[in-house]
Amino acid sequence: MSVARFRVVIPARYAASRFPGKLLADLAGRPVLEHVWRNARKSRALEVLIATDDERIMTAARGFGAEAVLTSARHRSGTERAAEVADLRGWPDDELVVNCQGDAPLVPAASIDQVASLLVEHAGAAMATLCTRIRRLEDYRSPHVVKVVSDAHGRALYFSRAPIPAAGHAGAAAAMEQGELPVSARHIGLYAYRAGALRALAVSPPCYLEQCENLEQLRAMWMGFEIRVDQAIEAHGPDIDTPEDLQRALEFMRAAGAAS
Repeated sequence: MSVARFRVVIPARYAASRFPGKLLADLAGRPVLEHVWRNARKSRALEVLIATDDERIMTAARGFGAEAVLTSARHRSGTERAAEVADLRGWPDDELVVNCQGDAPLVPAASIDQVASLLVEHAGAAMATLCTRIRRLEDYRSPHVVKVVSDAHGRALYFSRAPIPAAGHAGAAAAMEQGELPVSARHIGLYAYRAGALRALAVSPPCYLEQCENLEQLRAMWMGFEIRVDQAIEAHGPDIDTPEDLQRALEFMRAAGAAS
């Protein structure tokens, strides 16, 4: 793996439709957001910044020692928030920026390094992300599990909430009846960008595919950006979308020996 020089931005909103304030919810004695920040700090990042529009998150972040940046409340996505940080900091267009989701407390530092290194290894790529093999039929069929299909060289071909590659033909359908899954990949919402691509994406309007699937990365593909995809080298624990996810995350941490 190539050694990358990069920066991490953690977009952090207080509001959330299913679990407001989830980033400040307690997980093993620390806020969810603090776990994300601590894991990012274990990576090779030059700096790790929390970007928010909420004073409650600013106060919490400073309380556990993080550097926080106050950004606009008008942003529609973490991508736009990260792009504002790039502008505020004056990062050049070739700077590498990793966007870590604020509700992903169990993202491994190794994955952060891995996704940034993909942009070092592939100079023509504007973005990079990770995936993992789907092992369960319910995940393959679930619209809450985003799938990605890549070409032979690791370039993304499409992202979807639908089961892809589709298993509608007779042979695949019969295999599924026997419990066999098509070879499919679950997308992990961890992104590396070149700062110029991040800026361009943030100011571009949503495209038709993005609106159909509710997946922002399809805007990048619509714009012609090359997105590199690699299998994550370490296991990722659950993200926090509901209060019940806190218990699932705690169980994952205990199994990994990471919770006291």
